[in-house]
Amino acid sequence: MVAIGIFTLTLVSVTSAIIAFYRGNAFAIEQSFAVANAGRSMEILVRDIREAIYSDEGSYPVVAIATSSFTFYSDIDRDDSVELTRYYIDGTSLLKGTTNATSGTPVYDPANEIIQVVSDDIRNWEQDVPVFRYFDDTGVELGGFTSVTDVAFVEVTVIVNINPARAPNEFTLRSSATLRNLKTNL
Repeated sequence: MVAIGIFTLTLVSVTSAIIAFYRGNAFAIEQSFAVANAGRSMEILVRDIREAIYSDEGSYPVVAIATSSFTFYSDIDRDDSVELTRYYIDGTSLLKGTTNATSGTPVYDPANEIIQVVSDDIRNWEQDVPVFRYFDDTGVELGGFTSVTDVAFVEVTVIVNINPARAPNEFTLRSSATLRNLKTNL
């Protein structure tokens, strides 16, 4: 009877330790997947920014700039038609809105915007860190967000954490892109 009691206590202890181990590692694995997803998303975002180009209707490549959003024209799907592209933060999600030009006389109708989640668990708002920072062609950071024609370089920062109340802490991803297709003599 004593042996069965000791065996049962040992079995319960080992099982509890294994369950605690898997719960702890499951969180770490979820966090690593979130960081990997954000990394892939950053690669696509930066590629899209680098390929910013004049719209099918002839509009300037950069449409609007802010610390939590960036709107520009780019041929993101490589189909020889330029899309209006908007990356922005909504809560803890990084979203991408894409609007194709209508055929014939090209018009970008905001009602036709297709929105997709690019990455979740973004914590920039909680840390008061801007997602987008903009620089002119001399490397000076743009303070105001009114002169979109001055943007030549964009820095992107994304902070990822699936649960801020639990370790591991935030993981910060940074990347940057130079807008390649800008005409210097406007």
